[in-house]
Amino acid sequence: MTKHVVITGANRGIGLGFVRHYLSQGDKVSACCRQPSQASALIQLAEIYGNLNILQLDVTDDASVKALPQHLNDHTIDILINNAGYYGPKGEGFGQLHSAEWQKVLAINTIAPLMVTQICYPMIQKATDAKVVFISSKMGSMGDNQSGGSYLYRSSKAGLNAAVKSLAIDLSSEDIYCAIFHPGWVQTEMGGPNALLTVTEAVEQMTQCIEKLDSESSGKFLNYDGQVIPW
Repeated sequence: MTKHVVITGANRGIGLGFVRHYLSQGDKVSACCRQPSQASALIQLAEIYGNLNILQLDVTDDASVKALPQHLNDHTIDILINNAGYYGPKGEGFGQLHSAEWQKVLAINTIAPLMVTQICYPMIQKATDAKVVFISSKMGSMGDNQSGGSYLYRSSKAGLNAAVKSLAIDLSSEDIYCAIFHPGWVQTEMGGPNALLTVTEAVEQMTQCIEKLDSESSGKFLNYDGQVIPW
């Protein structure tokens, strides 16, 4: 059955990989990004696939988020992938932290995914066995933290994980399942060219896990291959 998949941060990296995957499956894809007119890869895909819709969305702009249902024509959402993220300035250790930049990282990585999900909730409710996906990071795991540092990014992903755990519990009675993924070390702008996984490899494994997502696995913190990651 054809699905409607909505993806944030869809113009590059893992988000673009998800777009390509679901288009190749024949699904309808709504690809959201801040500047659609400059999203050359999406524009090229739209010339090939008639089932791709490119939408403007700034996940930290309240007006932009509130306009999303109208842009989606209130259509049913079968899979929502909250992929948009921001690492923040690298190399800033304790003693060099700036609250404004920290707030920006938290706004994009922790708060925005839940606000996007909340505004899309009525459309998600229309689906049967809907899936809501959140791209997190192993750096948000306190149990896995052996190197310290990265205060902004670590805290933002730990906060996201905690919020989605609650969301999975709250939506469990509606058969809406939530996945929290560490995508692995991927060859993206953030991961760099020496990363272990290509975007295609990471996306293929995550989409297999998304397909199997159910009440038992909902709300768990998962590696891209489905292995559980310690909180």
